[in-house]
Amino acid sequence: MSDFEEIELSAAVRAVREQLALAAAEGAGSPVRFQVGPIQMDFAVEIHREAGVKGGVKAWVVSADAEAKASRGTTHRVSFTLTPKDGATGHDLEIGNTPDGGTAHFGAAGAGS
Repeated sequence: MSDFEEIELSAAVRAVREQLALAAAEGAGSPVRFQVGPIQMDFAVEIHREAGVKGGVKAWVVSADAEAKASRGTTHRVSFTLTPKDGATGHDLEIGNTPDGGTAHFGAAGAGS
């Protein structure tokens, strides 16, 4: 690996997840809400095969400086889109919350029944 701090691709995705959860918690009770839409992630990565009992393939995120230093044969572009969902409800994630006692969604599920 080059002379830069190694960051696994999974750690980069985990950091985005944690920051969204933190933003949601900090926005609880706020009168302003944001629906989180698709998140496009684009990384330069180096792919490494690890030997040993727990060997496998891992993708390491590289910075722009490190990408310039890495050989063309080992640096790849990876792009993907994440669509965040609320872990408890499965609905689209929202940052913020309706005020306690709000009736905005009261009876919405069975309104036409």
